[in-house]
Amino acid sequence: MIVFPAIDIIDGKIVRLEKGEIGSVKSYSDDPVEVAKAFEDGGLEHLHVVDLDRAFKRGCNLRVIEKIARSTSLSVDAGGGVRSEDDYISFLNAGAKKVNIGSLAVEKREDILSWARKMPGSIILSADLSEGYVALSGWREKSRIEGIPFIKGYVESGLRYATVTDIARDGMLSGPSTDLYKKILSSVPDVFLIASGGVSSFKDLVDLTAAGLGGVIVGKAYYEGRITIKEMKEAECLQNV
Repeated sequence: MIVFPAIDIIDGKIVRLEKGEIGSVKSYSDDPVEVAKAFEDGGLEHLHVVDLDRAFKRGCNLRVIEKIARSTSLSVDAGGGVRSEDDYISFLNAGAKKVNIGSLAVEKREDILSWARKMPGSIILSADLSEGYVALSGWREKSRIEGIPFIKGYVESGLRYATVTDIARDGMLSGPSTDLYKKILSSVPDVFLIASGGVSSFKDLVDLTAAGLGGVIVGKAYYEGRITIKEMKEAECLQNV
């Protein structure tokens, strides 16, 4: 399992939200590049970056992402507010290896699949779920689109990667939705599934490995001292039994 430490950015600073609510911002660092370097120094090879300013239509942090990609060897996946092909390309041009696409994957399915065919492996389907249904517009709008068929349709059409966030658990340190992930993997066995939301301890990482997850995003648990970089690296060495 790959561990993706998370850097969420507002005004160039690392922050975390609770359940995606902009009013719940808590700031952790003014220097995302130095934090990214610490992950690299600890032996981690991947990084998940979210431009929250872009997601909430209040700015852009592409220069920060660019600096992280230029200053480290981390494989960066980035997202936040991808509303067009130009947005998707801008993240790739900033140094991201993969781009997370959420709401647009609902609105412009054929476009997403076309981009994925042009640049295989460059798109991660971001399925943010509220009570099993896909949420849109920065999690502010709940659709009637069921999450599992949504993911399955994309995987059957050629996408491999999907990050699934249980919104109710995001930033809450309440434990991941392991049963949900097991259900997804049972229905969509070919997906490289990345868990997001609720991770609070090393044990959670052990449980997600045992459940067959391809990856896990660790955010608030790291910044609150619940999980160390060393433990994240150790989790990558666990065997799926």
